[in-house]
Amino acid sequence: MNKPSTIEEVLTNRTRPKSPTAIQASATFAWRALLRIRYVPEQLFDVTIFPIIFLLMFTYLFGGAISGSTGEYLNFVLPGILVMTVSMITMYTGLDLNKDIEKGVFDRFRSLPIWQPSVLVGALLVDTLRYLIASTIMVTLGYILGFRPEAGFSGVITGVAILLLFSFSLSWIWTMLGIIVRSEKALMGISMMFLFPLTFLSSVFVDPSTMPNWLQKFVDINPITFVVDAVRTLIHGSEANGDVMIVIYISIALIVIFGPLTMYFFKNK
Repeated sequence: MNKPSTIEEVLTNRTRPKSPTAIQASATFAWRALLRIRYVPEQLFDVTIFPIIFLLMFTYLFGGAISGSTGEYLNFVLPGILVMTVSMITMYTGLDLNKDIEKGVFDRFRSLPIWQPSVLVGALLVDTLRYLIASTIMVTLGYILGFRPEAGFSGVITGVAILLLFSFSLSWIWTMLGIIVRSEKALMGISMMFLFPLTFLSSVFVDPSTMPNWLQKFVDINPITFVVDAVRTLIHGSEANGDVMIVIYISIALIVIFGPLTMYFFKNK
């Protein structure tokens, strides 16, 4: 058999590798994000240290003043701080993306013959894992401090699942802004400008019925309030069908709206 004698013949006879599927491409980019955590473990500070600080600080600073007992307040406030903490760390999705764009690596990703959304979906899946880690740390610490969910462990799992769905959908907003905004500092400023009012002006720390009427009107339509109420009622075994369905509708709406917008800016910026 005659062997090809030129480079052109070798390249012609070589079998072209198959293009990866959407699942394979997403898994590859998810693995890339996991490797970044492996080599830079400080990235996990926001999901390990912050939840502990928030829970200890708010429980023992305000528990006695608000409920008269830190134990009673812990059962009320832990689901709220869980939602607040996970919602606030969703902004790091956009911050990491913005760093990659500044380095120029995303220009290379956009030129690859792959399912383009996999670049973002893989990163978002790993971020969902980060939210799960933060939730696990929060609930574990709560049990150590005396937190006792009335619905048991199954209620906690259901409540965390609803929170992860909402957090995944919320991450698409910061992903879109991570593509649009020019700098990491600008993106952090924008995200904090929205997240702080939404998380603090909600039912995270106190019952909205104790607030002035004009403030109650904002709190009652705040999406974070719906998430907190859904998680709290699931964890403590109350009737939560209405709140849960509202959170699911909000999450689907965020994905439907900001998912396509994110891909538009990803392809056209």
